[in-house]
Amino acid sequence: MAKAADRDKKLVHIAETKARLSQLVVEAMKGEPQLVTRRGRKAVVVLDWETYARPTGADLSLWQALRPPKPLPNGEPGALFARVEAEPREVSLL
Repeated sequence: MAKAADRDKKLVHIAETKARLSQLVVEAMKGEPQLVTRRGRKAVVVLDWETYARPTGADLSLWQALRPPKPLPNGEPGALFARVEAEPREVSLL
């Protein structure tokens, strides 16, 4: 069953990709990812630079990459990670 993300991409066979690469690049630059198949299986996706760079952080400078992380919600780590309040177990040291 096709996932929602796959339905948004246009499916193109690799032979067709070779024949009209320029057109696929133009469509990808418009924000329409192009999913290329090879032998009936998903192979690669043609994306515009902004879409690719967003999750990879490729446009980050060294200064931006080393900046402190964003603050946690509610300002405390406990907002994300619950601490387990368990009692220690009995141990026999014979």
